[in-house]
Amino acid sequence: MTNKKILALGATGPSGIVLLRELLHRGHSTIAYVRNPAKIPAELLQNPLLEVVHGQMDDEEKLDSVVCRTSIVLSILAPVATSTPDPAQFQSYFTNLIASMKRHGVKRLVTLNTLSSPDPDDKFSWTASISVFFVRNLINAAYRTVRGIVDVVKKEGQDLDWTIYRVPILSGDASAESWNKDRQSGETYAGPIGGKGWKIFLPRALLASWLVDCAEGKHTEWIKKMPAISLRG
Repeated sequence: MTNKKILALGATGPSGIVLLRELLHRGHSTIAYVRNPAKIPAELLQNPLLEVVHGQMDDEEKLDSVVCRTSIVLSILAPVATSTPDPAQFQSYFTNLIASMKRHGVKRLVTLNTLSSPDPDDKFSWTASISVFFVRNLINAAYRTVRGIVDVVKKEGQDLDWTIYRVPILSGDASAESWNKDRQSGETYAGPIGGKGWKIFLPRALLASWLVDCAEGKHTEWIKKMPAISLRG
């Protein structure tokens, strides 16, 4: 029986906090590696299953110190739409993360991406196409960042059991009330963009549930694949 923990990255945004709620609800010992611990709600900080480590994206030594104590990495890291991200910074971060995982024999990486990163199995969708058009033209740095993350994971993570999950428009907030309501709001779709049942919306609570399922050994059919995740229509 392993005593290693689940490593959550990007755990201070709304989706990340909802992920922490789901992990702790299911009884998982979790490390949240974050830049701003103050963003995590007090009731979660008080949970003995949660360890919060304050660290920066480019602090390789600090990152290595948490990766070595984990069995899987669940990442919700993504550029913020209201900022101008540096694609090279995110690529460097994932390069360092993957190198650390290899050093410590951590095989499983489940990491966030968006509709801007295509997959050969995708079907045509007007809503997805319009969304990608606006991202590419209005927040091009974010567009280049998420596509760069895919390139790094595929190139550097060939020895890992990675899954790059692509999210549409996310709904719900970080509150316990929203999480508890939305986690029972429907079924989760996983598959190509535009496939039967795919929708342009996804409650954060359903995403969190799907991610924790991955941590519990489910959804292995998506290893080395890029499923689009949504509320099933």
